[in-house]
Amino acid sequence: MGEINEHMEPRSMGSDDFKADLVRLVNESNENPNKGIFKVQTANEFIDEARKRPIPKILFSELWHEGEVCILFAGANIGKSILAVQIADSISKAVNVPGFKLEAEQQPVIYLDFELSDKQFENRYSLNYSSHYRFDDSLIRVELNPEAELPENTSFEDYLSQSLEKLIAESGIRIIIVDNLTYLRTETEKAKDALPLMKLLKALKSKYGLSVLVLAHTPKRDMSKPLTRNDLQGSSMLINFCDSAFAIGESNVDKHFRYIKQIKARNTEIMYDSENVCICQITKPHNFLQFEFQGFDSEKSHLKQFTDKEMTSRDLEIASLFEKGMSLRQIALEVKTSHSTVKRVLDRLGKYK
Repeated sequence: MGEINEHMEPRSMGSDDFKADLVRLVNESNENPNKGIFKVQTANEFIDEARKRPIPKILFSELWHEGEVCILFAGANIGKSILAVQIADSISKAVNVPGFKLEAEQQPVIYLDFELSDKQFENRYSLNYSSHYRFDDSLIRVELNPEAELPENTSFEDYLSQSLEKLIAESGIRIIIVDNLTYLRTETEKAKDALPLMKLLKALKSKYGLSVLVLAHTPKRDMSKPLTRNDLQGSSMLINFCDSAFAIGESNVDKHFRYIKQIKARNTEIMYDSENVCICQITKPHNFLQFEFQGFDSEKSHLKQFTDKEMTSRDLEIASLFEKGMSLRQIALEVKTSHSTVKRVLDRLGKYK
């Protein structure tokens, strides 16, 4: 390629120059494809390498595939952990969750449980602490050791990350479920803290060939609105860096009903969108707390519908906040609705000109 300096005009690059430079780049890449943080190869070479690796198998329908860092998010007490243990049990026994697909062969699973104590876990999978459910011994449950001491000059987050990698390296287990995200980084709602977390999980995935399911919280949300990627705490960074994501919503039809909605996918098209969510009921038929598949439905059918009384109460609150000098966006945040809804209410009440 032509050189540029202060004493000469750059010459144009003809097709021969371009081809020569391309051949040089390819030859150099064949010798050493790593260029700093980049790996440089032709598109065909990348495909040839990818063809040598197996096609990712389904772990939980089209919602989670092998080789993915997947996020499952929902509000508090919606049932994230119930479903996650059910998925772990399914993979460890090579028996699909009824109503959902499983293609992967039987294999061990690590379940990092930072939510429940051992007695709480026992209670969920027994009948009043008797007639206990029998998990396969390949399902390994991990919790924090309260007697562990932090090494000097090491933060809790760093020690946790080091311990996690050691566990993965020594066990050889390739299916990891983390319950939940906040224990890996304490400030996941902030982009600066979400980014290192996702880099860690993606790095471990690439280094050890992992499939990772991470549970995460949603802040308090308007139950009349559809679930979106914006409902995930720290959503902008977390959603960008994960391979797939799905969410659990609470049904307004029945307090025991939940719906599962696909939010992001890379190995498949979106199968379970707002017009085709998976409806489940939380049940405990014997000694195993679980999601019981009921069928498919539209998300709209399970969202909260405001009564006339509730609408009037909300409208009055919007009007009151507007009269106090709050902006439309401030009001929307306060009453947990959209900016456009606030404007529409104020227009109807003749408050907004």
